[in-house]
Amino acid sequence: MMNEAAHFFIDGIHHVQIAIPPGGEELARDFFRNTLCLHEVEVPPNISKRAIAWFEQGSLRVHVGIDADFHPSSSGHPAFSVQAYDSLIQHFQKLGISHISASVVGGSRRCHIFDPFGNRIELIEAASLA
Repeated sequence: MMNEAAHFFIDGIHHVQIAIPPGGEELARDFFRNTLCLHEVEVPPNISKRAIAWFEQGSLRVHVGIDADFHPSSSGHPAFSVQAYDSLIQHFQKLGISHISASVVGGSRRCHIFDPFGNRIELIEAASLA
């Protein structure tokens, strides 16, 4: 329902930016490309001072940026919808990536992983999402 005072509404998330420490660029690329199987896309030159890498898969966009005063976010986190949840878990097991199962919410299985810098990422089974 639209706020009567507003003449606009927000209808989705365009992207999520995840902070990493200086020097973590290659670890981040490896994690997002190989662990989460996202495709790296070119960062526009006028943005490259704020974002060192962009990753996409379908409508998901993840931007990675350097934070000189980096502190991992273990509470605030992105939550990504996942098709073929069981395959994701098998993929993690093959890579030796530990995941933390979370309680089922709304019929969807969930788990949490941490990127190489300690940022928490939630993964939610898409089949049951309403």
